[in-house]
Order: sequence, then C-alpha cells, then structure tokens
Amino acid sequence: MSTFTRRMLGWWVLAVLVAAGFAMLGRWQLARMHEKQAMLAQAQHALDHSHAQPLLLASDPKRASNYDWSSGQGRIANVTVWLDNQQRNGQVGVRMYCVLLPDIGSQAVLLDAGWWPLNGTRTMPVFGCPARAEQRVRGLLAPPPAEGLLHGDAQARLDENRWLAARMDVPALAKALHLPTGIAPRVLRLDPQRQHDDAGVMLAPGERDLEILPNTLTPERHLGYAVQWFGLAITVLVVALVLTFKRKKTS
Repeated sequence: MSTFTRRMLGWWVLAVLVAAGFAMLGRWQLARMHEKQAMLAQAQHALDHSHAQPLLLASDPKRASNYDWSSGQGRIANVTVWLDNQQRNGQVGVRMYCVLLPDIGSQAVLLDAGWWPLNGTRTMPVFGCPARAEQRVRGLLAPPPAEGLLHGDAQARLDENRWLAARMDVPALAKALHLPTGIAPRVLRLDPQRQHDDAGVMLAPGERDLEILPNTLTPERHLGYAVQWFGLAITVLVVALVLTFKRKKTS
C-alpha cells in the first residue's frame, strides 16, 4: 500500500468518524423533538378531556412524566417558594409555588400559582401564598420544571416563610421545608381561568398559563438543529470526497 493510499485511508476514517458524530447529534435532536411532541399531545388531551382526576395521582411515581387535569382540597402551608430565572414574553421574573397538604394522601403537592415580573433591583414580590385551613384547587398535574445545569444550593431562605429557589430540586426542597413525607413528583399548575367561587390561592394575582414548554426548546427548534447536524455530516463527507479526487489528479 502506497503512502498516498494510507494517507487517504486515514483521512476517510477521520471524516467518517466526524460525520457519524454529527449524525448521532442529529438523531438525538430528533428524539428530543419526538419526546416533546408526545408531551404536547398528552397535555392537550388532558385539557380537551378535562374530567378532574383525584389529586392523589400527583404522588404516583408511574405517572411522574404524565399530564392529568386534577382537583382536590387540603391545607395551604404558610410558606412561599419563588423559582428564579423564569421568562415570560421575553421578560425575566419569578414563579410562585405554594405547598398544599392534601386531605387525601401523605405527600405535599406544589402549586404553581403564577409568574411575577422582576424589576431591575430584583425586588421579590411582597405577595405570598395565603395560608388557609381549607383550600380547593384545580389545574393541570405536570412534571416540575427541569433542574437545568445549575450547581450549588438549590434554594436559599429569604425570611421565615419565603424561599428563593435557583432550580426545582424537589427532594432538597422537601428537606428544607421539613416535610417528612416528601413532595409529590408532579406539580399542580393552577387553572388560569379564575371563577366566581374561587378563593385563596386560586385568586393569587400572578400571571398564570398552562404552557407546556416554557423556558425550553420547542419541537420545531429541535428539528431545525437536527437538520443542521445532518447537514454538517453530509458536508464533511462531500468535502472528503472532493479532496480525494483533487489529490488523485495532482498525484
């Protein structure tokens, strides 16, 4: 085997490996696209068929990644958790979470009570979760916000009854709030449609919605990235082919 042939073979091995790496990234993006499409379809089904399921389902680990319309009642604890770095319409703010201790079931349930904007001084809202002995709630049971890539302490105490969370680490939050039975793996995103007989946390003035993919990439964005990775894989192989023909002509 000539030196030229060995050199060409080495270049092609490298080109194929690089192209395979790009293709794997493209396939991963497609997988993420399909996952999020399934999430959106399941959530839409729950909203279209909004027969309320018992709140006890929030604690079912087998349904931790599912979506269900749910209602129930319990006691609102005298604690407020603000989740930091939450964007809405391009503006940075915080999302307020309350803790419901259900009448049925042992685990506490986090209630997503809405989004609040932050000003330039990052002053936390003065409003907090209204503690109530009896509170009826309804909304969409959904997985909690992803923890992301942040490290360090998940939450910090602002005062006696308020916490600021950098990410939603549910086990760490349960420990910080001294909830021995833990917190359910799903949160209840409160119904944005306030009704005349609502009370307490259901009337909290924060901006509420049932957007399934806040602060994350949409399926369309994943498809766009997949196309880019597959395009790079093809480009590497085409460049390798062109260079091979050029070297053959000059050799």
